[in-house]
Amino acid sequence: MNDKCISNSNIKDTGFGYTLSLINGKYKMQLLYCLSEFGVVRYNQIKRYIGNISHKTLSTSLKELENDMLIERTEYPQIPPKVEYSLSERGKSLIPILDAMCLWGEQNRV
Repeated sequence: MNDKCISNSNIKDTGFGYTLSLINGKYKMQLLYCLSEFGVVRYNQIKRYIGNISHKTLSTSLKELENDMLIERTEYPQIPPKVEYSLSERGKSLIPILDAMCLWGEQNRV
């Protein structure tokens, strides 16, 4: 493990803590993985892919991911409104971590 991660007395002040603060939440990792798998996705498509998530929770999670510059929101000025979400370059850099988690889960499923 990286010395910087273990030398600090408070985990939240480490790189691990920072990364966790960005992806922590019940659905954030699922949203990131969904966007990595399906590319550019509209709000209702995301809701269908994730499943049992309320509109408020989905909206809040998407806003937080956008504020953290992990996803991009593109709004088209038309009637009815069209909004699409995709991973930002910064968000794409997290995908190898999520892929590693997926691989670990497949290899260690009980």
